[in-house]
Amino acid sequence: MLREQVEAFSEEEASDALRLLELRRDPVVVAFRDAPIDDEPFTSEERATLTEADGDIAAGRTISLDELRRELGDE
Repeated sequence: MLREQVEAFSEEEASDALRLLELRRDPVVVAFRDAPIDDEPFTSEERATLTEADGDIAAGRTISLDELRRELGDE
């Protein structure tokens, strides 16, 4: 079944698939893939910050990335 699908790939699809397979050996990708899960507990300050951010989002106190860039003069 896999062989049939691979044989049906266009040149572009085959090239994309090959790049993805090669990424599996990339040392940076491997390091991220094999990195331990961050199990450090949240601090009370971090939890308060997240609660505040959730409240801002719920109240609509947000701006778009484009608006932020304009405010910072990046556009």
